[in-house]
Amino acid sequence: MKNEACTLPGRAPVPLNPLLPFDVYVPDAEAHVWADGRIYLYGSFDLPGNGGYCSDVYHVYSSDDLLHWTDHGVSFSLAMTKDGWAKDLGALYAPDCAYRDGKYYLYYCVPDGRCGVAVSESPAGPFADCGPMAHVHGIDPAVLIDDDGQAWFYWGQFDAVRAARLRDNMTEIDPETAVQPLSVAEHEFHEGSSVKKIGGKYYYLFTDTHRHGGRATSLGYAVSDFPDHGFRYGGIVIDNFGCDPATWNNHGSLCEFRGQWYVFYHRSTHASVSSRHVCAEPIFFEDDGSIREVKMRSGILHDGEIIPACRAAELGGSVRIAGDGDSLFGAALTQIRCGDRALFRSVCFGEPCACFSLRVRAGGPCRAEIYLDGQYAGCAKIPPCESYAEVRGTLERPAAGTHEVEVRYYAAEDFTARMDGMTFLR
Repeated sequence: MKNEACTLPGRAPVPLNPLLPFDVYVPDAEAHVWADGRIYLYGSFDLPGNGGYCSDVYHVYSSDDLLHWTDHGVSFSLAMTKDGWAKDLGALYAPDCAYRDGKYYLYYCVPDGRCGVAVSESPAGPFADCGPMAHVHGIDPAVLIDDDGQAWFYWGQFDAVRAARLRDNMTEIDPETAVQPLSVAEHEFHEGSSVKKIGGKYYYLFTDTHRHGGRATSLGYAVSDFPDHGFRYGGIVIDNFGCDPATWNNHGSLCEFRGQWYVFYHRSTHASVSSRHVCAEPIFFEDDGSIREVKMRSGILHDGEIIPACRAAELGGSVRIAGDGDSLFGAALTQIRCGDRALFRSVCFGEPCACFSLRVRAGGPCRAEIYLDGQYAGCAKIPPCESYAEVRGTLERPAAGTHEVEVRYYAAEDFTARMDGMTFLR
């Protein structure tokens, strides 16, 4: 099985999802590579559990390899708004950042629909607030600086989405240039604007509701020869449906890093619409400029190492990723019931492996079956255990190469189990 995530060109790194520690929840990520060559993430900051969307602070994270990330601390908060104009509004929603003439401009939004801008001489902040922006009402601000230096500003939901020119001061739009770039009818636009210029074309990434009965779990895109109109719907880049039983939305961006383009997006946890993890996948363009849809991946996982169960890319049933103080990793697959499944995409086997072990706890006897690329490969019997225990199973056909690994749980009675990790042994 060819795994494109294992065969990226040149020095392009392969992401390991989620990108940040399991107790860090950053959704709505806009990714940028600045002059220092590092990639920076600007996103909302969720709290653990089912506490609702977004907190009242932002953190900036940066990396030079997509594997090791620096938390630059609080870059901005509602308490830092000028004269406290938004300090009591409860949350900061999805941001973006732009650079011009030695300064970094952070664009943010708050629950009452206003957008503001703050400025710093550092890409990581802290950012000093300039206050709310006139003539802008709607969430999810995004900025594009075109080749000619003109900056464009995008914001809004549904058919209230707008694009307008930013004035040279980067803090005001020209309201006379405001237009509607996308629509619900033509593009099934939901929210989450993010625009990049690639190969002379304008690629508009957004939260797309084409699938799952209008659920906003997909990131779709549209392409135009112009920054503010003429966008033709191109399709879906990634869909996070299946990452969590309650997942509802998605929001992200495109970014080129070390010669490879990636899509950044988020996945929910805790059977919640929030507590979202930032993830990334390499993307590939066809000769006609279209983007090939990619699936959610765990990253490159290896035999012989303990694979954290909370790196599962797709889940089925009631199982969810949630915090677990008894886990080796601080999070585990929890609320596993009969028929539930967890898919890891992909596991690289350096040499053939004949058996596997699972670190599990269960309220009653059950069994776990292993599938490689959808084909049954072996099973392990799990006794009742109040704390995590290691159980082993044999693979009926030795695993070699790169595979999608799925774990399925079965039991005669209704009880729950947890899974902390998985190891393939030679």
